[in-house]
Amino acid sequence: MKITLLQHTSLEVCASAIRTCWQSFDKSDGGGEKDKELIDRVGNKFKHASTLEHLVYTFYIQDISRALLQELARHRLASLSVKSTRYTLKELKIEDSFTCREFERASKYLVMTGQEKVDEMSIKALENLRLILKEGISNDKAKYCLPESYKTELTWTINARSLQNFLTLRSSKSALWEIQILAHKLYENLPFEHQYLFTCD
Repeated sequence: MKITLLQHTSLEVCASAIRTCWQSFDKSDGGGEKDKELIDRVGNKFKHASTLEHLVYTFYIQDISRALLQELARHRLASLSVKSTRYTLKELKIEDSFTCREFERASKYLVMTGQEKVDEMSIKALENLRLILKEGISNDKAKYCLPESYKTELTWTINARSLQNFLTLRSSKSALWEIQILAHKLYENLPFEHQYLFTCD
């Protein structure tokens, strides 16, 4: 799994939005410690969390499973643009056949769980998909054979309020193992000066 922060809103924008409510622009320190404290006090401590929606982050997320993609889709206040199977399944057509024990070669296309039986069955599904594609069946029909472990990537945009909710829920030990990893990597990829607004178990 690879995470890249493509862009983010400056803390100064969020502080300015908060100061709009009280017309206290003269108290700003241009995104410095006073503004950071204001964002935390108003957005977190006073629970005026809608002000945190002015902070927006866009990540490029690579090498996650389609199972994890389904989990991400449950977070409705985020925008995602996903690698299309309609146009990209051709990558499998040039491959030689996969055998159940080819974990390393198959990991180019699949997220491996470390559970041998599960990974073997995922590789079988990958081979079945490859065979279907070789027969000339369209990608739109062939994608119904995709294993949940098939890798995908996406650009994901989320505001700070929604990201707080995401990190709280998805860094929990009761969350899917792969999304726990994602939550921690997202947190680690936030700008250091923004991390104080978030918690990650």
